[in-house]
Amino acid sequence: MSLPSSLLPSEGAPEWLNKGDNSWQLTAATLVGLQSVPGLVILYGSIVKKKWAVNSAFMALYAFAAVLICWCIWGFRMAFGEPLLPFWGRPDANVLEQKFLLAQGFAGLYPNATLVYFQFVFAAITPILIAGSLLGRMNFKAWMLFVPLWLTFSYTIGAFSLWSPNGFLFKAGVMDFAGGYVIHLSSGIAGLTAAYWVGPRVAKDRERFPPNNILLTLTGAGLLWLGWTGFNGGAPYAANLAASIAIVNTHLCTATSLLVWLFLDMFYFSKPSVIGAVQGMITGLVCITPAAGLVQPWAAIIMGVLSGSIPWFTMMVLHRKIQFLKKVDDTLAVFHTHGIAGSLGGILTGILADPRLNRLFFGDNPSYVGLAYAIKMGRATAGLRQIGMQFAGIGFIIALNVVITSVICLLIKVVVPLRLSEEELLVGDDAIHGEDAYAVWGDGETYEKSIHGYENFASAKTEEMA
Repeated sequence: MSLPSSLLPSEGAPEWLNKGDNSWQLTAATLVGLQSVPGLVILYGSIVKKKWAVNSAFMALYAFAAVLICWCIWGFRMAFGEPLLPFWGRPDANVLEQKFLLAQGFAGLYPNATLVYFQFVFAAITPILIAGSLLGRMNFKAWMLFVPLWLTFSYTIGAFSLWSPNGFLFKAGVMDFAGGYVIHLSSGIAGLTAAYWVGPRVAKDRERFPPNNILLTLTGAGLLWLGWTGFNGGAPYAANLAASIAIVNTHLCTATSLLVWLFLDMFYFSKPSVIGAVQGMITGLVCITPAAGLVQPWAAIIMGVLSGSIPWFTMMVLHRKIQFLKKVDDTLAVFHTHGIAGSLGGILTGILADPRLNRLFFGDNPSYVGLAYAIKMGRATAGLRQIGMQFAGIGFIIALNVVITSVICLLIKVVVPLRLSEEELLVGDDAIHGEDAYAVWGDGETYEKSIHGYENFASAKTEEMA
């Protein structure tokens, strides 16, 4: 089938296509995709107990694949298509048609195909982040149902409301540069809510849950950090000045947050924790996300100080005092690292957003102004309104995810159990998948069954002495 003549000028591209922007957007999308596969696949598979390594990694891999299919068939249009409601787009199956994919997208100087791919990797990483709250006990079959349902009835509503030009919160002026609300606050609240309905891990796992490979945890964390270059750098939909400053701010905030968390761990617990440093890295990445291209570098450093300390306090101090949080088993503390950090970033965006940088992203709209600059400019009312809108966005995302996630979990529970059986919880990967992460001894024997395992150490030593 030949392409329409309008898409085939002499240079082989339509006049509206900017090849540089298109190349950067595809690169940025791939960087974000690498955060999930292999980034979070590696991180999840290594930060949990050995018996949960395969299941945890596979939850992330499955979600990435399932979201791609759902996104291309109906999800993209529900998040960025014609409005069905002020907060939701109309489902439309024409996304995979050549005419739609090769036409200019609603943003950027490139085709819809690029936008579908770019927005897919953001949609995919969100349920993968939710999985971090559920590792070590959720029924994999329930997870298979949860991912497409949550994407359809929660993610698309948040994305349409805050990111679509037709969304009511976008029109109201809520600032979310790259997903502090749509992705991180959503995953933090949905993860906590789903963890409540699924129930806790077995007591033994909850009391002691050591990583099975800290070096691989750092590998996954490194992919997550560097992949964030595309996460925030791709948000302006162009290879422009806003993308450049967003990338610098992202890494400044992250490094600062990591160091602050590290110093707090050393001061209060006497030892520098690798896992703590990873948590501080994540909170820095999350906090800067809604503000990345809208604040000055000095503001990004301030945000790093706060993202390395406030989520640390909520996780290490408040979590142990609030009965509800103590009751809910949030395996990787996603509520703190994404929910709290995402909210913090959204509020700080409303305070520190520079109107000059806002113009690079939002255009000549004077209503976008951080409170600090608004007061300096004698426009305190505009700044207070912006803070109000930031809180309104937080409230909407929290309410949306508590309600929708609860309904989804209760519906799934009618079909399959949300939680694994007691036998499966005790055994882990071998009972669920029939596979073991580290079958490396002898002829594929696991560590526990080899002469290197603790249970066989005494008999092996006796034989050696004899």
